[in-house]
Amino acid sequence: MPHADASLIPDSIKTKAEFWAHVHDQLEILVGGQRHWVSNLSNAASLIYSSLQAFPSNFGDGERSVNWCGFYLISSLFPQPRFTDASMDPKSQTHASSNMLLGPFSGRPACQWIEVSPRPRGVCGDAFVKRSTVLVPDVLTYPGHIACDGDTKSEIVCPLILQKGGENIVLGVLDLDCLAIGGFDADDQVGLERIAALIIRSCDW
Repeated sequence: MPHADASLIPDSIKTKAEFWAHVHDQLEILVGGQRHWVSNLSNAASLIYSSLQAFPSNFGDGERSVNWCGFYLISSLFPQPRFTDASMDPKSQTHASSNMLLGPFSGRPACQWIEVSPRPRGVCGDAFVKRSTVLVPDVLTYPGHIACDGDTKSEIVCPLILQKGGENIVLGVLDLDCLAIGGFDADDQVGLERIAALIIRSCDW
């Protein structure tokens, strides 16, 4: 099967639970044999985004569409610059441990980084610090919301948590935005948390 066909949604899928189970199974196939997080998160963002657009009964590409799907990750996962312009202002460097950096995504251009310490910013920063999913039915009512896209009305953010040596390490977040108020619900949370767990165990960090 061509890789692009992984985002096709069979007509037999009617509920969100069925939808997320299908996306999970397709992603499991896509990441098989690949352990690099850049490749796997790139395919994950594309698969989720494209699959949601192909599921018109709940999302689709109209007024209820998901307009952004992607990842923000702790800066230590990114390679340090090897060739840096000496004239650059050191303050412009964004590899500080207090930031998550923009990772693979699908959708419009987004914020380059999100501060998580000492004061977390926005829904992504809160999900990272709280180590739990944050579901926001109306972003305009959420204190400190970061408006990367003014068209966004609702948002859900799932943390990516690696369990290692008895310690829970938050590596970043999976972030989805929707054009509709109340675009996400508990079924989406369950499905996305299961996908986040698959991503964590399928990559070398």
